[in-house]
Amino acid sequence: MQHLDPDRLVLLALAEQTEAPSELDHLTTCAVCRHELESLRTVAELGVESQDLRDLPPPPERIWQRIEADLTPASPAITHVAEPSRRSRPRWLMPALAAAAAAVLAVAGTVAVDRFVSRAPAERVTARATLSPLPTVPATAGGTVQVLSAGEMRIEVRHLPLTTGFHEVWLIDPDEPTRMVAVGNLSDRPDALLTVPPGVDLNRYRLVDVSDEPHDGDAAHSGRSLLRGTLTY
Repeated sequence: MQHLDPDRLVLLALAEQTEAPSELDHLTTCAVCRHELESLRTVAELGVESQDLRDLPPPPERIWQRIEADLTPASPAITHVAEPSRRSRPRWLMPALAAAAAAVLAVAGTVAVDRFVSRAPAERVTARATLSPLPTVPATAGGTVQVLSAGEMRIEVRHLPLTTGFHEVWLIDPDEPTRMVAVGNLSDRPDALLTVPPGVDLNRYRLVDVSDEPHDGDAAHSGRSLLRGTLTY
C-alpha cells in the first residue's frame, strides 16, 4: 500500500491544510499513516498549549544539544538499505519533532517545579477544638476551631441562635474562669479567621467560648455563652 507523503502529514497535523476526500479514505484504511498523523498532532498540540505560558525559563542546555544532534546529518560513511515495505521519510522529521516535544515538556516541567517550590507552605494546625452547645442552646448548634501556626484561629459555627447583638469568641482559663481574652467577633458569619492576641498562652487559655454580646459598649463577657470547647494538641 502506498503511504501519504510525510511532508503532507506534517501540514495536516499543523492544520495548515485539510484532508482531501481521497486522503480521508486512505487514513481510514491505513493504520500506519493514521498513527503517524496522530503522533504529529500530539506534538503540535503540545506546541499550541505552551503558547499560553508566560515568562518561561529557558530549557536545559541538554535539550538544545539533543535538537542540534538530531538535526546534524549522519556521516556519509554510514549507509542504510531501505526495506521495500517501509515508507521513505525525511531523516530529520521524526527526531526533530521528538526533540521539539522534549523541549516543550522540559519547559512545562520546569514551570511546574518552580511554581511548586515558590508556592506558600501549607498552613500547619497546632491545636483543635470541637464546640458543643451549652444546655440553653439548641442541640443542633456547634462548631470547630483550628489554631494555625501563624498565630491565627479559624473558627466555623453552625445553627447559632439569632442575636440582636453579635457573637464574640473568647479564650478562657478553665482553672480560673474569670480570666479570659477576647479574640474577635463573627459578624453574623458562620466562619472567621481571627488573630490570637500576642503573648496569650494557649496551654493556659485553652477553653474556647462563643458568647452572645449586646451592643452596649461593655467590653466584658456578657455571661451568655452559647458554645464551648477545649483545645487539644
